[in-house]
Order: sequence, then structure tokens, then C-alpha cells
Amino acid sequence: MTEEPLILTTPMPWGVRLTLNRPAKLNALSGELVEQLDSAMDAAIADPDVRVIVIAGAGRAFSAGYDLTEESEGGMGGPVGWRRALAVDVAATLKILDSPKPVIAQIHGYALAGGLELAMACDLVVAAEGTKLGEPEIRYGSAPVTLLMPYLIGQKKTRELLLTGDLIDAVEAERIGLINRVVSAERLEAEVDGLADRLARTPPEVMGPTKAMLNRAMDAAGFRLAVEACLDLGAIINAADTPEQREWDAIVKRDGLKAALAWRDARYEERLAESGRGDPPAG
Repeated sequence: MTEEPLILTTPMPWGVRLTLNRPAKLNALSGELVEQLDSAMDAAIADPDVRVIVIAGAGRAFSAGYDLTEESEGGMGGPVGWRRALAVDVAATLKILDSPKPVIAQIHGYALAGGLELAMACDLVVAAEGTKLGEPEIRYGSAPVTLLMPYLIGQKKTRELLLTGDLIDAVEAERIGLINRVVSAERLEAEVDGLADRLARTPPEVMGPTKAMLNRAMDAAGFRLAVEACLDLGAIINAADTPEQREWDAIVKRDGLKAALAWRDARYEERLAESGRGDPPAG
């Protein structure tokens, strides 16, 4: 039996919908999924019939982020090995940002860590009500792979989200400018289709340079330099080999990812309870 592809490609009147298809794992971004998404983006960009690209997720979530089980078992080694691996993920994310064709993220359930970075790299983000977003990497000794967030919502809110690892809901994400629209789950796909149809009416000869103009504004503010620095420092963080990182890896290997996530969250819940701040968001 042929294995179902990790990216489902659905032709649409306005272009193509690419669906992350690993629902049992909440569309965790494995190396193979990232590779297939990268190839699907290449095909969509090269296809003259595609004017707009939508990235969605199958099942209960858009994406819970990079595959932590794969990372724990991968044996990346020191900073050099980590940097090499992270550079592949950064290149795949930047391909979405640099696409001459507009890309819309259609998100629901969870958009976390690398999954949120993937969404942030899209030109527009439409979320279903109840979607949870955040970058909880710091809670298990990791770092954002592609440093997009400060260029979207500014330094102070980015620092709050990245340094605490807290999650926010879609309404708050829209309020701070992290996403564009929040709609009911029932209306999500129709809302995205309507938006894609509007974008498709603009000629590619106009749309592509307009996107390039916006990206150059980010570059003028130091975006690409920050991404390079993030790669270097992220590799050091991931290879730091702290007691907490070792404990995380040991629990993943012994009891599985779900147990490791419970251990991670319990550490933060205990400290917040002691400080009298109440229950934190899960993440």
C-alpha cells in the first residue's frame, strides 16, 4: 500500500491549497514533511496557473511545531550539527516568505513553535475561533528557529511570549497584529477561499514586486541579519546540554512525548502557583 503524502495538494480556481497531512501527530513538522512542503512550494511557485497559495492543516490542528520526538532521537550533537539542521528549517520557512505569489495560512486548533513560524511567514493568516498560538520552545531548552515575531508585533510583546512560552488565543493574536482575521471554525475555509479569490485578481507582475517591496522593508530593518544570528545562537541553545534538556530527552525516550510535555508544564504550573499568579496557559 502506498503511503499517503505528508502534503496534500488541492487545485483551486485561484491557485492551490497545500494541507499538512500528519493529523495523528498534530501535523508536527518532521524532516520529511518539511521536505515535501518545500517541494510543493517550488511546484506552486513555478505553476503559471497558481496565483495564490494556501497552507492549511489536516485534523485537529494546523501544526504543533517541529517533531520533538524526532529531535530527541536525532542525536544532533554539538552546535555545528544543530546549526546545519536548523538551517534547513529556516530555508523552508523563508521560501514561503519570499514566494512571489501571496501565501495565506489557514490555521485552527494549534499553531505552535515552528508551526506558528510557518504561519507567520505567510502574507496573511486567518484563524478559527479557539485557535491557540505561541512559541513555548524556551520551556524545554530550545529557541525560535526563524526570528519572525519581533518584525510583526514589536519587541515587548515578542519578549513576553518568547521568554515565558505562554500561549494566546486567536482573538488576542488578532489584537496584537500576529494574525489578520478570526472567524468561526465553520466559516474558516470559505473565508480563506474568498480572500484568496480577491488576491488572485491582481496580476502576478504587480503582486510579486509588491511582496518584494514589503520584504525589503523588513530586510532594511535587519531581518536577514537577525535570522543568521538566531541560527548561530539557536544552535548554541539547543546544544547547551542543561540538566533540564537532559531530563526532557530522557522522559521522551522512556515514557514518550506526552509524558515529557506534562513534566514540562508541571514545572511552570508549580512556580506560577507559588507566586500567586494562578493557572498559566497550557504550552
